[in-house]
Amino acid sequence: MAATEVQQPLDREAFLKMAKYPLIKSSDMMEEMRNEAVEMVITAVEKYSNNYELAARLVKESMDKKFGGPWHCIVGEYYGFEVTHEVKNLLYVFAAGYLAIILWKG
Repeated sequence: MAATEVQQPLDREAFLKMAKYPLIKSSDMMEEMRNEAVEMVITAVEKYSNNYELAARLVKESMDKKFGGPWHCIVGEYYGFEVTHEVKNLLYVFAAGYLAIILWKG
């Protein structure tokens, strides 16, 4: 008879190590724009890990400069949203295991 192994729930630190890479939940961006946007998001979240407002501002200003504005960005935990956006200009991604980031042009 084989012993059954019970999986223990991950603690926060183990979860964050496992969820190191961004998870794109939804996007209608072209691949090149999406890749650049995800890089901007990850850079901002790493730089301002304790200040979501500054992270969102950095992403917004970077996207405005690179792709023309107006871009909008929300970085945070536990929020809902409904947005109207230009076609091919939406990114919804999870980063650092617990942060939700929505980026759209509108």
